[in-house]
Amino acid sequence: MRLEDFEGSWQIDRQIANAVGPDARFTGVALFAPDAAGLMLEERGEMRVEGQPPLQASRRYHWRQGAAGIEVRFDDGRFFHLIEPGAQTQARHDCAPDLYRVTYDFTAWPRWSSTWVVTGPRKDYRMDSRYRPCGTDD
Repeated sequence: MRLEDFEGSWQIDRQIANAVGPDARFTGVALFAPDAAGLMLEERGEMRVEGQPPLQASRRYHWRQGAAGIEVRFDDGRFFHLIEPGAQTQARHDCAPDLYRVTYDFTAWPRWSSTWVVTGPRKDYRMDSRYRPCGTDD
């Protein structure tokens, strides 16, 4: 995938399965908007955690076209991980003592998904996110 392929609005449906806590679901919109160096990804929506009232949630990342693929950076500019070219690709982020591993699946483009498996002494969950262009039916 090329960076510019992501520009625009995407519906998100995200399931979070916690090994040692309540599960959660996030539904909302991911907006990939151009900025000076690539795309700014802003996710906004509703988070529902089992046993708690729903709450509004948001997060931001910078996506940049690099020589080896799409570089994903935290909102403060620190490197997060690399999305290498391909229909299915994997990456990881070491955040000691926890390990974040992701698999991206673009085989049904323009629908795509990411699956994060996070393990360590502080975290143990799986997060499955499905994206589809806004305005398309599920």
